[in-house]
Amino acid sequence: MNVSRLLRASAVAVIASFAGASAASAQSKTLTISWWGYNGEKMNANIIEPFKKICGCDIVFETGNNADRLNKLRLRDGKGVDVIYLSDSFSQLGIEQGQFLEIDPAKIPNLADIYELGRQPQGKYGPAYTIGRVGIVYDSAKVNPPITSWNDLWRADLEKSISLPGITTTAGPMVVLQAGKHGGTDAFEDSEAAFSAIEELKPNVVKNYNTGSELVNLISTGEVRVAIAQDFTLASMQAAVPTMTWAKLTDGDIATVNTVNIPKGSENVELAYQFINFVLSKEVQQKEAEQGVDAPINTKVELTPEQAKMWTYGAEQVNSLSRIDYAKMNEAKTDWIDQWNELFAQ
Repeated sequence: MNVSRLLRASAVAVIASFAGASAASAQSKTLTISWWGYNGEKMNANIIEPFKKICGCDIVFETGNNADRLNKLRLRDGKGVDVIYLSDSFSQLGIEQGQFLEIDPAKIPNLADIYELGRQPQGKYGPAYTIGRVGIVYDSAKVNPPITSWNDLWRADLEKSISLPGITTTAGPMVVLQAGKHGGTDAFEDSEAAFSAIEELKPNVVKNYNTGSELVNLISTGEVRVAIAQDFTLASMQAAVPTMTWAKLTDGDIATVNTVNIPKGSENVELAYQFINFVLSKEVQQKEAEQGVDAPINTKVELTPEQAKMWTYGAEQVNSLSRIDYAKMNEAKTDWIDQWNELFAQ
């Protein structure tokens, strides 16, 4: 082989070596996602496998409840996770602890297609990827007249018929807020008045529940005819008692959102942005809604009336929801828990 051929052969070998190293580097990227772990098969089919084809990366999970996962992240000083799924009250805690990066909206083009409520639900941090609501459900075959206001919970005809969410659940603190309104005060400013109103409500309360399955059991046995609940429990309640109805409240339901954030110790920030943008896409949101996984927050998703009935869906419904100041709620919650436990221990 002459010198010229030898040099060309060497150059090709070097280029091939760099190309192989680049491909290996791409394949070695691993996106770590922290989430709850439910509906795993559908998430894998709708999100994980399609995204892996786009990113050429591996994906691993850290699973558990909100509190445990956020605590692990705090102990690691925000490291070890690239994307974290949390309900809004816990993502607010993460923000207050300084666990998350501020989001650059320009890196998430699909933000333009989601409801405004979800774009920056907690300031400059992660967007919401799904939206829900807290309201009142009742058995329309046994409750007459229908429930049309939060104030109806105090009706005399509902004695020993209501279940309230426990104070440590997502919906629990909202009972305190609505009791404050019933008593003509702001629970954040005057919790004593709010709890006085809850004490007035107590004769109507059969039992407080802490899980959706516990509530469904209370409904199915007939012990409970009315409950404050999150909308994702409605289908299970109606499967047990078909006449369970979501109340149309003149004073409105309360919004709940689940968020996606990028921890400050993420080693794959650009990949995390790409993943969040993918989760917010019309295609993913459509599949997740149709298959009963999550309510869509992308405004381009179109559902049939049958598909939509289980979700918080459509501009009119979304725009009617009220929002919670979770910074204030997190500050007040410890005292509220103490007051709640003292009241219901009596």
